This record gives sequence, C-alpha cells and structure tokens, in this order.
Amino acid sequence: MASTVSDGDGAADRYRRAQRGLTRLLLRDVGRLWRLFSPAQSSTFPDWLEAANEMVARYGDMSASLAAEFYDAQRAGADADGAFTVPLADAVPDQAEASLRWATHDVWPADGGAEAGRDPLASRLAVAERRTEAVTQKLVADQGRETVRRAVREDRQAVGYARAAALGACAFCRLMASRGAVYATAESAGREANERFSGDASVVKFHDDCHCAIIPVFRGQRFELSAHAQEWDRLYREYAAPFPGDQLRRFRRAIAEHG
Repeated sequence: MASTVSDGDGAADRYRRAQRGLTRLLLRDVGRLWRLFSPAQSSTFPDWLEAANEMVARYGDMSASLAAEFYDAQRAGADADGAFTVPLADAVPDQAEASLRWATHDVWPADGGAEAGRDPLASRLAVAERRTEAVTQKLVADQGRETVRRAVREDRQAVGYARAAALGACAFCRLMASRGAVYATAESAGREANERFSGDASVVKFHDDCHCAIIPVFRGQRFELSAHAQEWDRLYREYAAPFPGDQLRRFRRAIAEHG
C-alpha cells in the first residue's frame, strides 16, 4: 500500500518552523549589522555590503543544511531504495549583492546630490532597512528551497514536490500550494496526473517574506492536500478558475469572503 505524504503533516510543519527560526536569527543579525550602515559616510558602504553578503552566505548554508536534513528524513520515511547524497544549493553572491544594492539605493543622494522633493532621510532609511530584511530572508530561504528542488531532480527515487504554505500565507502562496504535487516529468507523474499538476512553473516563485517550503514526493508515495489546501483548491475552482486573466484577484476576494 502506498504511503501518504501531505503539505500539512507534522514533518512539513516542523521543517517550516525550523526555517522560520533560522529567519529570526538572521533578522537579529541584520539589525545588528544595520547599525553600521551610514549614508553620511558612503565610503563605508562597500564594507557593509561585503559583511551583509557574507552573512547571507552563512545563513544560506544553514538553510540548505536544514533542507538536506529534512529531505533525508522524508526519503527514509518513504523507504526509498539506494543511497543518495543531497547536493546543497550554493549561495549566489552576484544575486545577493544586486538585491542588497536595490534595497538600499534610495538612501543615497539623487541626481548628483539633489534632495528636493524626496522623502526625509529617516524615512528612506526605514524603508531601506525593511527592504534589506526582506531580501536577505528570501535569499536565505531560497537556498534551502533550491536544495530540495535540486535533490528531487537528481534523485531517481524522487518523482516531484509540493509547496507547503502556512494558514496565514498570502493569496498567491495559497493558490500555488493548492496545486498539490508537481511532477518532474510526465513519466514520473503517472496516469493519474493531469496537465494542471505537471511542470514547476509558478509553484517555485517566491516573494520577499515568503515562508513556504517545498516537500519532496518519492516513488510509491501518494500526495494528499491538507484540509486547508483542499479548501483553497475548492475556492479557486469555484470562484476563480472560470475567469482567465483575473484568477488571482478573484481568488483573493474568495478567500476574504469565504475563507
């Protein structure tokens, strides 16, 4: 008899909580490092950027390690055949630097020094700090999520993965989680899968401050949506699916009115 794996089981919840715990530690250190950020001394920015990059890489490695441990446990629970070593996703320094530069670019003088019409510096600094927290969180969480995706692609015993979203997730994340198990190939999907559940597409799109996790599915396992994801799927099919081009807005409204 095939075992069942779900986006709402205890292992998925524990893994998501572990990654959120890592995020709390990350944001603590982001705050400490932010005290060294000084727009009055632009010459110090390269040092701050280097330190922030190193911090993202360090926490990203921890996120990838958590993901590998979770994958190994899920694989063992599925009684998957053979040995497999999870390939840890690497940090992407160029991506991290670009994100951090974007997060902080508004604090510097515009147009060669003109400040007229701009928000006060204190306001711009507050926005830059929030953006820095958001982009670092995403960079770190993505490294863990990519570790699971890469393992599914390389592990012959893995057939696909699903997205696990918390009850309080945004409408986009709830919609993506309601898609269920996304299969790597048509062969691994089997005869019971339909086109809606093949290919990864937007299931692997994540926004800043997103705490969704990716759950692997192995041969011999049956994926089952959690009760809350089943309800999201019902709302989507009833209120949004018939309206191409307007589905997310209608799904968001359906959650507000019926969720």
